[in-house]
Amino acid sequence: MNTARNLARCSRLVSCRGICTTRTIGKHRLISATINNTVSKQSIFTHVVRPMSSVAKFEVIIVQDDQDFQKRVVDKSSSVPVVVDFHATWCGPCKLLGPRLEQLLSKEEGKVLMAKVDIDENPELAMEFGVQSVPTVVGMKNGKIQDKFVGVIDDDQISTFVDKLVVS
Repeated sequence: MNTARNLARCSRLVSCRGICTTRTIGKHRLISATINNTVSKQSIFTHVVRPMSSVAKFEVIIVQDDQDFQKRVVDKSSSVPVVVDFHATWCGPCKLLGPRLEQLLSKEEGKVLMAKVDIDENPELAMEFGVQSVPTVVGMKNGKIQDKFVGVIDDDQISTFVDKLVVS
């Protein structure tokens, strides 16, 4: 009952490939999968993904292919530095590092952008950037690699990585 009441207060509804929807309720993002049959839509599940920041909206670029990477990452890196997170959905350390990177980069207030590249969906990009293990994080500025680290590192090291990228 509370779920139905909360869903009624949705501030946003976005379709996701026709089988799931993403709703924002307060500070939480929900994903609901549905089955479309001739009688009605039936909800299979509703899952809270993660709290959304109420302080600032931080957009993460999800890279779709090589052309998308060129347009949204390499070209933008000429005006603002971009941190590229090469990850995989099956990678445990990637699941730990990704949210921490997003949190730390969101505090930079637009001084740096973040892009995520799934190595299983974009193996050519991973090979081009010399990714041999995940997570691999690359800092780009003016279309060139400025710095890089592999694996999970602590927040202080991430902050230093970002500071060097912004200052250089």
